[in-house]
Amino acid sequence: MNHSFWKGKRVFVTGHSGFKGTWLSMLLLELGAEVTGYSLLPPSSPYLFDLVGLRGLLNSLEGDVCEYQQLKGALEQYRPQIVIHMAAQSLVRRSYQDPLTTYSTNIMGTVNLLEASRHVEGIRAVVNVTSDKCYENRGTATGYREEESLGGSDPYSSSKACAELITSAFRSSFFNSTKNGDSGIHLASARAGNVIGGGDWAPDRLIPDVIKAFSKNEPVKIRNPKAIRPWQHVLDPISGYLKLAERLWSKHARYANAWNFGPSATTAKPVAWITQYIANSWGNGAKWECDRGEHYKESSCLKLNSTKSRLRLGWSPLLNIRKTLDWTISWYKRFYAGEDARAITLEQLHTFRQLDSTKARD
Repeated sequence: MNHSFWKGKRVFVTGHSGFKGTWLSMLLLELGAEVTGYSLLPPSSPYLFDLVGLRGLLNSLEGDVCEYQQLKGALEQYRPQIVIHMAAQSLVRRSYQDPLTTYSTNIMGTVNLLEASRHVEGIRAVVNVTSDKCYENRGTATGYREEESLGGSDPYSSSKACAELITSAFRSSFFNSTKNGDSGIHLASARAGNVIGGGDWAPDRLIPDVIKAFSKNEPVKIRNPKAIRPWQHVLDPISGYLKLAERLWSKHARYANAWNFGPSATTAKPVAWITQYIANSWGNGAKWECDRGEHYKESSCLKLNSTKSRLRLGWSPLLNIRKTLDWTISWYKRFYAGEDARAITLEQLHTFRQLDSTKARD
């Protein structure tokens, strides 16, 4: 990241009060950006956004991306220069239970955000955050590249594939630099894998489920212990989103396309490996067992190929899988021991920024 770039920039973040949005908002504030957030209140409890005291540090708006006029009004009022769209129904299992909300939020929410953005003066770059699950999953072990087929056999995955198609259509129809010139909006999409880190308590996600059980001295039940995912610390892809926005701002249309932000191949580990590592680090007799009940279908293997981001953006993860898990476990253990969530989060943010600055000098 170019740390000085963000000082004074007006940034509009949808989904700012969720787990990922909270980390992003805190990082932007630490970099000196003027942040406006727009989202519904998340259902999880505890609530990281409030635990770290962000409500009074940015323009925090409660709103639904499915409400076009409300969203457009917020953009017109705060006139951002950069928009990062992360608001979504982000859980695969919930998408089976509530496909209507999933499609409404992930598809029409994206349409509303892009349509509103093109009618608001001053916006220069838009990053639409989708998902690694937007690809047609064939179980390949080599990792999906940006040009591979989109798809999805569950409502969540297919909704994210649709969001990618919408992004491409808006880019070609309305944000094309040939029509708008260099002063127009430049639009890119960002695809990341399973992000983890301190402060996530969302239901039906591995790390929150594991931590909740271990904090109560209970065994955790694992649905798919052999499933392989590209685990990464939440700050790694977030730094990629910011680097991409910087390039959209300065290099324009060359970067207005799709980008993968995934960990190295060695970081893609089975669920059982991740759970056992946390159990060993947590101590106190922490253990897991296989849940033999019936479950919705989930992909057995999912990996991203991020060569394009490494070569053209100069981005690569700063934390390997063990460091990622160590930071995550440390955050929760310190929080449950009574330490302040904001202090823990800021400490990890500062350490990450130092690592990023050191990498930039090398």
